Amino acid sequence: MSSGKKIWSAALLATAMLTVTTACGSGESTDGTVTLRFAYWGSDARREMTEAAIAKFEAKNPTIEVEGEISDFPSYYERLATQVAGRDAPDVMTLEIRALREYAERGTLADLASKVSAADIDAKILATGVVDGKQYAIPSGVNSFALVVNPALVKRAKATLPDDSSWTWEDFVELCSTVTAGTSGKITGTQLSWNPAYLQIYAAQKGEQLYTGNKIGVSPQTLKDWWAITQDLIKTKGSPTADKSSELYDAGIEQTLIGTNTGATSMIWTNVLGAAVKASGQELELVRMPKIEGAPTSGMFLQPAMFYTASSRSEHAAEAAKFIDFMINDAEAGQIILSDRGLPANAKVLSAVNAKLPDADQKTLAFVNEVRGELADPPAAPPKGSSAMEGILRRYSEEVIFNRMTPDEAAQKLITEANALLAG
Repeated sequence: MSSGKKIWSAALLATAMLTVTTACGSGESTDGTVTLRFAYWGSDARREMTEAAIAKFEAKNPTIEVEGEISDFPSYYERLATQVAGRDAPDVMTLEIRALREYAERGTLADLASKVSAADIDAKILATGVVDGKQYAIPSGVNSFALVVNPALVKRAKATLPDDSSWTWEDFVELCSTVTAGTSGKITGTQLSWNPAYLQIYAAQKGEQLYTGNKIGVSPQTLKDWWAITQDLIKTKGSPTADKSSELYDAGIEQTLIGTNTGATSMIWTNVLGAAVKASGQELELVRMPKIEGAPTSGMFLQPAMFYTASSRSEHAAEAAKFIDFMINDAEAGQIILSDRGLPANAKVLSAVNAKLPDADQKTLAFVNEVRGELADPPAAPPKGSSAMEGILRRYSEEVIFNRMTPDEAAQKLITEANALLAG
């Protein structure tokens, strides 16, 4: 069976899951071939890269087959939670840092400390995969949350991109509204984001943390000030309307404003730059996030793009660890994946692929190297329940922009709901 045929779409997966009659979908065939299931989310570009990497792994390990289970990000954790609850977890699972503690503490994940080589991964980056003293996750690569800009669209609007080493949120709103006005609305300044990383950066500029222990560390005033940026963008037409913004939020990179060349800027993780460039077909640039005037820090931070983890219930633990080891440490895998899952966490792999990185990945590497000295250390795994934070932020943000709640009311309700979730 070819790797291409073994990559499941979300729709096919939903159908296939109805036929599962055993506790684990992976297994061993009569000829001794082991089949692993590998769950991940992403775009078509990531699917193509993953298929190629799987094919390379299978060529090197002819007794192991890997079935990829891909879904879009909005449905990924819902599907994974269903699988784990039904004792049908994939052998290898991709997780974000915000979901790591939740899955580790429920006993879902295997300790990979002695099973996957991590000698060439920076100790601070590797430590982000540790929960309660156990290495439950291996980082695929590193990235940072930043702003991507289409310079041609900014120029078309006769606007000027401010110096990103010193620009403010007021400068950002002004740029976005100028772009929209300068193109008579044909190009919009930016697309709204309610990613927790955006709030984490903004809160850090105010001297606050996103989480303090098992509670939200962001004050109501900071939430209100953060929403004020969104409200200003909508009011000045620097972003789409509330209706359009809500509609766009779940779009893959190919359907976003930056991907369709109808928006001049967007907030993204740096590893998404390659997919954004491919979708737009234009030159895109990464720039620093704006700052609150006078803020002592940018708030930006280095973080694992994602983790590879293994199911504690896998019937093929050794093979699962072997696949993770390949994805992390094999230079040929690195040459296929490049920076799609973050700039390779393995320093030797990064060095091996450096010269072969396409332009977008070279820009990602150059940007991360440029700002590295300004970035905070990688954060530890956040409290259990934080994987739901983006949904909570989005819900209350929409309550504000649709004028169904005042910012005061929404801030109080958000903090109360989030703290109850994190405490549970």
